[in-house]
Amino acid sequence: MDSVKTRLKEQVKALRTEAIMEAANKLLAEKGYESMTMDEVAERVGMSKASLYKFFPSKEDLAAQAMVKVLDQALALIDDLRDGPEPNPLQCLRELTRWAMQTKLDGEMPSLPAQNSSLSASLMAHEPYVERLLSMSLKLGVWVAQAQSAGQIDPELPTDFVLYQLYARSCDPVLGVMKEDGRYSREQILDWMLQVQFEGLAPTLKRSTS
Repeated sequence: MDSVKTRLKEQVKALRTEAIMEAANKLLAEKGYESMTMDEVAERVGMSKASLYKFFPSKEDLAAQAMVKVLDQALALIDDLRDGPEPNPLQCLRELTRWAMQTKLDGEMPSLPAQNSSLSASLMAHEPYVERLLSMSLKLGVWVAQAQSAGQIDPELPTDFVLYQLYARSCDPVLGVMKEDGRYSREQILDWMLQVQFEGLAPTLKRSTS
């Protein structure tokens, strides 16, 4: 009987933790780390701030865990793409970028911290976050190198520059502006953003010959 109660408590705790991180993710996407408060997180999940601190001892820890969750989702997608039949490196980079932008449009992508923010320093001291970020960068770096060897990406571009360009799409303000405009569908916004990111502003061959 005690073991059943223990499992139930663990399940309830896991559900509450998930709800807290989901609320934090949305607030980080909407307002950014500096403007988000623990009071707002507690209010969104319907608990007191004192109870919230029992799950996460600080705002920095909560934000770090929220970032880790997003990185875990990205790493899972990377592994799925790598395991696909004859993965095309450039197409894999496009798919991951599309997922990141889609997550941003859905209001579930935490804004990347500024270099001089207190969150940035906390994240660099948060081992799970650093481990996942390095893992993702290494895996994406392989795709970049393969795409460069295949002539799909300019081989003169440094790998870290290409990665920064891809990471930047997850917090690109153009996504929010286009969404708020209301004239364009989500798919149109994603397709156009991907086109400009990977092919530039020049007309595509299909459009040029039509």
